[in-house]
Amino acid sequence: MTLEREAAANTAKVLSEALPYIRRYVGKTLVIKYGGNAMESDELKTGFARDIVLMKAVGINPVVVHGGGPQIGELLRRLSIESHFIDGMRVTDAQTMDVVEMVLGGQVNKDIVNLINRHGGSAIGLTGKDAELIRAKKLTVTRKTPEMTQPEIIDIGQVGEVIGINTDLLNLLVKSDFIPVIAPIGVGANGESYNINADLVAGKVAEALQAEKLMLLTNIAGLMDKEGKVLTGLSTQQVDELIADGTIYGGMLPKIGCALGAVQGGVGSALILDGRVPNAVLLEIFTDTGMGTLISNRKRP
Repeated sequence: MTLEREAAANTAKVLSEALPYIRRYVGKTLVIKYGGNAMESDELKTGFARDIVLMKAVGINPVVVHGGGPQIGELLRRLSIESHFIDGMRVTDAQTMDVVEMVLGGQVNKDIVNLINRHGGSAIGLTGKDAELIRAKKLTVTRKTPEMTQPEIIDIGQVGEVIGINTDLLNLLVKSDFIPVIAPIGVGANGESYNINADLVAGKVAEALQAEKLMLLTNIAGLMDKEGKVLTGLSTQQVDELIADGTIYGGMLPKIGCALGAVQGGVGSALILDGRVPNAVLLEIFTDTGMGTLISNRKRP
């Protein structure tokens, strides 16, 4: 079967456009946070797996960090375990932690690994407990109101923050042509497990590897201004200003903070990208138009 002339021209244009970007990223590490809406349909999941396999095939080194909040919530409901959140973080007692490990380290991680491998990749699943990949400590949450003389310390259980990444393990896997797929479960000094936000883990992994790019797949088109328009190329200085003037607020603050911290820590750039768009990762990396909101360390003119 031969392509019609117009279809053939379009195919050639796409391939030609992709070539300089392939050259730019060959040998570079890209960390992709995958979760939420991007996991919901078979079409999106298949597209994501193919994107990751293609990246590896052309010489780029993808490292995937995944979430799984909806899947955790669903199993907790089925087990009649009550779940609640403080400042956007799931309170994680020992019983809930067992479910988190079961879902993230088992079901979700293995599903992603299997999907990538079915499409020709060589993915390997990890949690932060494997070779102490993600060293963590308990996250301390404080809250203070004008009526309080001292801040209140809130115990949210086995929720952690990253204090170190085993880059030796990740570099070994990448150099051996494996695609690491990481569940955001950390390990403490005494072997205890910690539930950690996947965006934060992805940012710390990108920083530790000095990745070329951090990509955070989310359920919005990107960071928007007060008129609802997507903001594209931003410097870290501009992001600070947008936080200060209230453009960035609420649920976007942790995600933006993660991207900002990664870039300030040496990552080439960070991108907030709409995971609901089929093949969003490839469209961002290999086309002239790009997608989402890019944050970099470029100086304002």
